[in-house]
Amino acid sequence: MKILVTGGAGFIGCNFVRQVLAQGKVERIVNLDALTYAGSLSNLESLPNSERHVFVRGDICDEKLVEMLFAEHGFDAVINFAAESHVDRSISSSAPFVHTNVEGTRVLLDAALYHGVKRFVQISTDEVYGSRKEGSFGEESRLEPRSPYSATKAAADLLALSYYSTHGLDVVITRSTNNYGPYQHPEKFIPLFITNALQGHDCPLYGNGENVRDWLFVGDNCSGIWTVFEKGVAGSVYNIGGGNERKNADVARLVVTLAGGSESLIKSVADRKGHDFRYSVDCGKARALGWSAKTKFDEGLVATVKWYRQNEGWWRSRLSH
Repeated sequence: MKILVTGGAGFIGCNFVRQVLAQGKVERIVNLDALTYAGSLSNLESLPNSERHVFVRGDICDEKLVEMLFAEHGFDAVINFAAESHVDRSISSSAPFVHTNVEGTRVLLDAALYHGVKRFVQISTDEVYGSRKEGSFGEESRLEPRSPYSATKAAADLLALSYYSTHGLDVVITRSTNNYGPYQHPEKFIPLFITNALQGHDCPLYGNGENVRDWLFVGDNCSGIWTVFEKGVAGSVYNIGGGNERKNADVARLVVTLAGGSESLIKSVADRKGHDFRYSVDCGKARALGWSAKTKFDEGLVATVKWYRQNEGWWRSRLSH
């Protein structure tokens, strides 16, 4: 089996590549990544079964490059991680998000359709559902994205599903909750608080910290994506959540403490524009395929803090990006 993984030098993508190579289930992974600030070749060092991994630097919006790769390798499947993903950056400038998240997905879908790819996995987010105070979102819930980032991901989801309805392309979509773990860029909440606490710097907490997120260890998300890839029904969406809903303020205190800092480092700052209050998803469909999250939040967080302690050079090199 030959798979094109896009965005495989980024946070979730590189963890997925590591996990799949370690399982030894693929003949080859071609990893297409533009190496923006969020991706790095250092994320791909010491890969298991590295002879089965081919890295290509390039943009998924580059139609000539994408066509060349499909023609050369004869992919059986595409797993599209490539995306601009930081909400704050999307608020400052939405253009790169529309370009990569929507147009890039279109380029990949067209190539997959033309070359008869057997399965296309679109990696999405629970943020496409918007916010809710009670209950959980199911896969059939209305999409109400509230940031430019989540709006472009929702658009990509609908575009992918249209290729299933219109052309019969085998498409499945995963929508995960907030991921954490090794190789996550230090602009994101948990690694930001870890690295700031390790340096004795202030840790900026949006608003009153009452916003709620469901935290999912990245390895559990990767196993969920693989399960959907192998067993998911064409044209279907699958939520992947950790079952670890926590208030941001509680997570902030736990992270800072584990990193050896004082809670006095946590400083309230002006809230993010359009800040979603709570995310929560029902993962019954994914569990019916045989998947479940295995990592308890406290254990995953301890392992994550340990990784950042041991990889100071990695995260310090990214602080200026």
